[in-house]
Amino acid sequence: MEILDVLIIGAGPIGLNCALEAEKNGLSYVIIEKGTIVNSLYNYPLYMRFFSTADKLEIAEIPFITTSPKPGRQDALEYYQGIARQKELKINLYEKVLKVSKNQVFEIDTSKAKYLAKNVIIATGFYDIPNLLNIPGENLPKVKHYYTEPYPYANQKVVIIGASNSAVDAALETYRKGAEVTMIIKGSEISKSVKYWVKPDIENRIAEGSIKGYFNAEMIEIKENSVIFKDELGKIHEIENDFVLAMTGYLPDFEFLKDSGIDLKGDSLVPAYNPETMETNVANLYLAGVVCGGKDTHLWFIENSRIHAEIILNHIAERN
Repeated sequence: MEILDVLIIGAGPIGLNCALEAEKNGLSYVIIEKGTIVNSLYNYPLYMRFFSTADKLEIAEIPFITTSPKPGRQDALEYYQGIARQKELKINLYEKVLKVSKNQVFEIDTSKAKYLAKNVIIATGFYDIPNLLNIPGENLPKVKHYYTEPYPYANQKVVIIGASNSAVDAALETYRKGAEVTMIIKGSEISKSVKYWVKPDIENRIAEGSIKGYFNAEMIEIKENSVIFKDELGKIHEIENDFVLAMTGYLPDFEFLKDSGIDLKGDSLVPAYNPETMETNVANLYLAGVVCGGKDTHLWFIENSRIHAEIILNHIAERN
């Protein structure tokens, strides 16, 4: 069986960038991806726009051409999938990595095959495991942890949990398609990280009462036709409800990281790695992208983690 120089787990923007850097350094590689190319972006809301401008999302100095000041989901899909096609990157799609173990080299078991590699890069992002509320009724069919578009919620009573970009986008879009929207917000205000051109809009809609907003509030239970929550004064409310959009964030696959031998530190479960090389406590096993932040998934994004690919592949090339 061929022993690859590098096996990359995840075909997101950072995983693709790692492949491009591997080619630049003359290293053999393959990307293993459980879904499609840039699978997380594919699952973003249909009309989502990035906070960053196109140039900040570029990889390998390949221009990201768009007429929009802020690229949207479809722009990004065209750009990243276009790179994969044009460069004929070696990607095995719809193949899930099940286990990474190390003997003299890494043995990687997937849902379809087994691979051997001298080095492994985990660039899996964080979009696959919702941050659960752990309350009664969360498993009801009307509860969604992913939001794609507003049309299914027209003329429905919708509760949105959260105050970040995804929650705010869902609230405004469903409201403008005729939903009766109530936001249950754990903190005292809309998140400061919300896109600057959207934040005044949601704050004004809440202030005028078009969207009901409960701050310092806590969800208690979700029922078939209602939800129960506690407001900032401790008063219990039960309101009629058709759908719940729990925009509470997502987490990396910590079990997979631990099973791969990576140490996780502190309450945020930050993986152990050397920031100068991105190598973990397991020799020749590297992390790239959002997965480096543990539970703090807002620390890393495309714009500031593109450099990980160059750091890692330079380190591997120097060792070789």
